[in-house]
Parts: sequence; C-alpha cells; structure tokens
Amino acid sequence: MNMTGLSLGQVALAALMDIAYAFAIGSALLERWLALEGQPARAALERARASLVAACFALVLADGLWLVYQSAEMSGLPLLPALGKIPVVLGATQIGHAWCVAFGGALLALAAALTGRGGRLGEAVFVFAALVVALGKACLGHAADDGPWSAAVAVQALHLAATGVWGGIALAGGLTVLPALESSTTRGVLIRVAGRLSHLAGWALAVVIATGLFNAQRGLGGALAPLSESGWGHVLTLKGALVMLAVLLGALNRTSALPRLRKTASTVDAHTFRNVLHLEALVMIGVFIVAAVLAHMAPGYTSLH
Repeated sequence: MNMTGLSLGQVALAALMDIAYAFAIGSALLERWLALEGQPARAALERARASLVAACFALVLADGLWLVYQSAEMSGLPLLPALGKIPVVLGATQIGHAWCVAFGGALLALAAALTGRGGRLGEAVFVFAALVVALGKACLGHAADDGPWSAAVAVQALHLAATGVWGGIALAGGLTVLPALESSTTRGVLIRVAGRLSHLAGWALAVVIATGLFNAQRGLGGALAPLSESGWGHVLTLKGALVMLAVLLGALNRTSALPRLRKTASTVDAHTFRNVLHLEALVMIGVFIVAAVLAHMAPGYTSLH
C-alpha cells in the first residue's frame, strides 16, 4: 500500500469510526445493565450515558470527515476543492450510497442516545441504528465487490456488529465506566456487571471468530500463499496476533480474576479485574487500527495474479 497523506487520513478516520462505533455499543450495553442496579450504580450509569453520547458524536464527525477524504481520493483533488465533488460521490457511486446508509445509522444512533435515556424505545432505535451502521460500513469495503446484497456483505456486517459488542464492552467498561465502581459499596454492582460483560463477550467473540475466518478465507482466495507473500497477509497476521492477545486477556479475567472477585469481593481482586479489562481495551484499540489499515489494502488474493 502506497501511503500518502490522504491514505493516512482515511485510515485514521476509519479507525476512529470503528472505535467510536464500538464505544457506543459498549456504553449502551453498560447503560442498560447499570440501569437495573439502582442508586449504587448512579455514578457509573451517568458515565455510561455520557460515554454513549460522546461516542455517537465522534462517529458522526469521523464519518463526515472520512467522506471528504474519500472524495479527494476519488477526484484526485486536494481536500478543500474536493468538497465540491461530494454531491457527485454521494449520488453516482456505490461508495457514496453505502456511506449514506452508514451515516444515516450514525445520526439515528446519536438521536437515540440524546433522547432515549435508557427507555425501551430508545434502546430499540439504537439497536436498529447500530445494525444500519454495520450494513453501511460493510458495503464500503471489499465485501461489496460482488454487490451490496451478497453473502459477503451480510457476513461482514455481522462481523462488524459482533466486533463492536466484543470490543465495545472492553473499551467502555475498561476505560470509562467500571472505574466509577471503585468503592466497597458498589462491589456487588461491579461483580454482577462484570459477569454480564464476560458472558456476552464470550458469545460475541464466537461470532467474531467465525465471521473473521470467513473473511480471511475470502481475502486469501482460498490459498495460504498470500498470507506470507503479500502485505495484506502480513497485516492480517498482525491483526490475528492482537486478537489472540485480547482473547487471552479476556480469558484471564473470565477464568481467574472474576471467579476470585466473586469469592472474595476484595478491593485487590476488583482492581485486578478492572486492570486486565483496561489492558484488553488498549489491545482492542490496536485491533481496530490494524483492521482499518487492512480494509484500505487490496485483498491478499490479488497478489496471486
């Protein structure tokens, strides 16, 4: 991949879109769980709500800026003159149509975050919006090479949504929400939320792995040679290594830290769980950055031709 200023900007914004999307999903899930816990969880609940709104704002902003960079790349113009080409990109290209779907979902998610406040209708609207974003983003990449209604697009949309759940609860939980459950009076809330988090992360990870293997097989063209002979394959290997590290950290919490926390309810074990989750969140940021680089590259099977 020949990296230019435009390419770097696109990759950075694509990574920010993925991180913000996951952060929003994780914050929404934590908001729902914490709303069940009453007054002891009030501070954490407010953090989850603030995190949800901020993530949705970031997603909308990153989406908008990405379109400017994409228009510049497609037109061959600098950023400011490329603004005039945006209507053409939106109206006459598959990428423009897919972006409209993703951006519409992001706006709907922001509206749900601002007005829902944990209500059932707001939750339903947010879930729908998150799925729309995933579908739009799937159509922006190589999955749509066979058309927007292909099986590859459906699998990629499912992959993005599941990754948003898995990575999102690590990001929102480890970086913003669970640190608000520091005191001994909130220890029970922490244990219950941690259990829900770990359980859902396990199911989401299973979907991520299954859909990720499908995408990898498609990108490799059914052969292993591109894994070692193409830049795409090298980046895919790095992504796989980061995913495995995140899986190991999640397994450490699930099989060691969380059982000890349930048994002792001690401050030390609570800190251990949160620290491991924090580290997992940092690794997930790396996963999203590498995934954005990978999406900007030609699939590995092209190196065979």
